[in-house]
Amino acid sequence: MWYMFFSQQVIPGHFWYLDALRILVRVLIGLFAILLAVPPLVWYERRLLGWMQQRQGPNRVGPFGLLQTIADGVKLLFKEDMNPRDVDTTLFVLAPAVFLVPSLVTSAVIPWNNNPIWGAPAPHVGIGLLYILAWGSLGVYGIVMAGWSSNNKYSLLGGLRSSAQMISYELGMGMAVMMVVLLTGSLGLNDVVQAQGYFPISGTLTHYGIELPEWNVFKFFPLGFLATIIYVITMLAETNRAPFDLPEAETELVAGYHTEYTSMKFATFFMGEYANMIVVSAIAATLFFGGYQAPIPWLGQLPAAIANLYAQWGVPRLTDFINDFIPIIWLTLKVLGGLYFFIWIRATLPRLRYDMLMKFGWQGVLPIALMNLVLLAVAISVSYIVAGIAWFIIFGVTLSFFSQSRRIQKFVGNVRRDTTVVLNRNAVPYCGVPQHSGEGFQTLPPDASVGTFGVLRSEREADLADDAALAGKV
Repeated sequence: MWYMFFSQQVIPGHFWYLDALRILVRVLIGLFAILLAVPPLVWYERRLLGWMQQRQGPNRVGPFGLLQTIADGVKLLFKEDMNPRDVDTTLFVLAPAVFLVPSLVTSAVIPWNNNPIWGAPAPHVGIGLLYILAWGSLGVYGIVMAGWSSNNKYSLLGGLRSSAQMISYELGMGMAVMMVVLLTGSLGLNDVVQAQGYFPISGTLTHYGIELPEWNVFKFFPLGFLATIIYVITMLAETNRAPFDLPEAETELVAGYHTEYTSMKFATFFMGEYANMIVVSAIAATLFFGGYQAPIPWLGQLPAAIANLYAQWGVPRLTDFINDFIPIIWLTLKVLGGLYFFIWIRATLPRLRYDMLMKFGWQGVLPIALMNLVLLAVAISVSYIVAGIAWFIIFGVTLSFFSQSRRIQKFVGNVRRDTTVVLNRNAVPYCGVPQHSGEGFQTLPPDASVGTFGVLRSEREADLADDAALAGKV
């Protein structure tokens, strides 16, 4: 009976409780896979930001600061939970849950492997892409509710910014998803993954399981690549991450829509943001980077020699279990790559002005996405060569007009910038010097005359001279 529970076969009707339990276990796996991944993700981001910005990340609480996120969670759990005066209490309390739930529900249709039973919390849903778009657009309601109910003008502005931002970039995201539908001919996410197969190089290499990945990012180049770039930009905007984090801009709105939140209600917003990052990274991997499939077929399953060895040992089901687990590893690695991209962008790019953000969405992302969708349809239905020629013509004309614009000419002829480059050509960079044992490094500017840490040395010499003078007087 329990073999039927873990197998791929359909359970007979009189064992309905096993089927219900199997559904419950799949749902719990999907929920806890995201919720339990949030604390390590916060640590991962803080450590990566420290490495990219040449500073120390969390390194005190636990080895390498691994327990720092848990300590922060415990602190938020025991902080005083209060509601400000004159807030709409019902909406104020519901807003964090409304923000978190869509991220968790969206993950139900993302496939982990090709198993028809254990491949996802809701495996082989035929309209998975529509399901994702429907639920993904509901998270902004939590932000708007938080801003409206807080009785705070900064929070209200953050909620309004988020809603306008979602409307602007949801169109580009829809275009990118439509490109995937054109490439695969299906709305089911498992069909999308299966359509991203492998391109054979030669018969000999195919025999040994070595082929090139035929992911959507590479199809009809550069059209598939542009679709990927458009989705990546829109997923940054949809998750309110830098450089699109205008709804919670600290320099303008204190903390944005969650300014008035404390304790676990604030932690729920925090958790929802990171859960959303994980989900959109998994969606990006599924739509454009082969999902749970390995880069080459040989790495996607156990070698035949090991499978035969397990058969001789009398545990052939172990082969099936490992072959179902290997795709989960590949999907996890691709999700980690997407999260690394999130963090890399945050450490690199400054926050946009709000007018720049809206102009970039309406005058940049949306026209390019629409043009790319039309050319992809031409490439599929007419000819890839015709679409490629049309793309290069449009790209050349656009680049020509763009290069002649006043802003570009002003940038090219920027006298102040050229003067700054000349003045800083021989500048000595800032360097880090050790402080005390276990306390990391201190960043100090170099001395302008000798290019070393002369200031630091002279201060040390002055201290030694004072000590010597004091000792002589004694």
